[in-house]
Amino acid sequence: MNRIDRYNLGLFWLFFIGSLAIFATVFMAIDAMSTMVSNEGIEMTTLIRYYAYTLPEIIYRMIPVAGVMATIFTLSSLQRAGELIALFSLGMSLTRVTIPLVLSVLLMSGVSLFLSDQVLPGMARMKNYVYYHEIRKNPSLYSMVKTNRIWYRSKDTIFNLKTLNEQAHKAQGLTLYYFNEDWNLIQMITASEVDLLQSTWKLRNGSVTVFTEESSFPMTSDFKEKTISMGEDAKDLSSTANTSDVLSLRELNQFIKKNKEAGLDTLRYEVDYHSKYGFAIAGLVMVLLGIPFSVGKARSGGLMANLGVCLGLVFAYWILYSSALTLGYHGSLPPIVAAWAPNLFMGAFGLIMIKRQKK
Repeated sequence: MNRIDRYNLGLFWLFFIGSLAIFATVFMAIDAMSTMVSNEGIEMTTLIRYYAYTLPEIIYRMIPVAGVMATIFTLSSLQRAGELIALFSLGMSLTRVTIPLVLSVLLMSGVSLFLSDQVLPGMARMKNYVYYHEIRKNPSLYSMVKTNRIWYRSKDTIFNLKTLNEQAHKAQGLTLYYFNEDWNLIQMITASEVDLLQSTWKLRNGSVTVFTEESSFPMTSDFKEKTISMGEDAKDLSSTANTSDVLSLRELNQFIKKNKEAGLDTLRYEVDYHSKYGFAIAGLVMVLLGIPFSVGKARSGGLMANLGVCLGLVFAYWILYSSALTLGYHGSLPPIVAAWAPNLFMGAFGLIMIKRQKK
């Protein structure tokens, strides 16, 4: 690494840290205002702890945006000062000039993967605990997720689910326990499939077991279909069951394998698993897009034009990325294709545009 590379890296990291700080602060401020409006009477210490646990996730989400912003502003600064032309005159190509920037983004991709695998799951569990216990003041909606089941407690009932598809409002592998005032088990219901229709649940292919003090043997009866009323709205229940967010990559992989062996639907979790890897290199893809456009626009429109291009690239990438994941969740695309197709497509487009540059 020569002096020119160190100079370019200095500019890049200055813009990167500044962009990351600005985006994270604005995002957190807007979200905090929304949280305070939606939940009155929140203590400031509670709000601070909640966003302390949320901050790593915000940084993780903003890394790709900050990376492309830093790249565009670095190249724009070099272009405005005439330094980029000077580097070209020395025989350095645009690819050679941007190699240190790309390597820096690769480093940040590794940091992103580490955050999603080792840091964010633990933070998500603590964030959810604070949210449902201290902000919503409804601990019954707080879910404890293990690698093989999702557990909930609601007033006088405890139930667990093997899988939960929040978008389709369906669940599989339900076991529901009813207790009396003394917390003695009085009834157990199992079902292989559940339709979550607001507070009404439709159960299929299950059994009801009743425990009484008069008999030492429980009475069990099977059913094909059964409708029960639950205390939680299905929408609230679904919002607490983001299993992929609170599991590491290894734990999520085990969760998928165990549920597949049980014959349960794991499509959504497979998409989430592959998307954790795909999102890690989102910053690299966006930088490849930003390099050719930042140089081209710097010659004709200046800094504001580059900023517009940056926002346009971010918007276009996220539309494609979100659309691919949605198709994956609905089974229209294989999970690995849904997670990687946007990166491959946009990355190839960026490389083609870089190659078309004269320098």
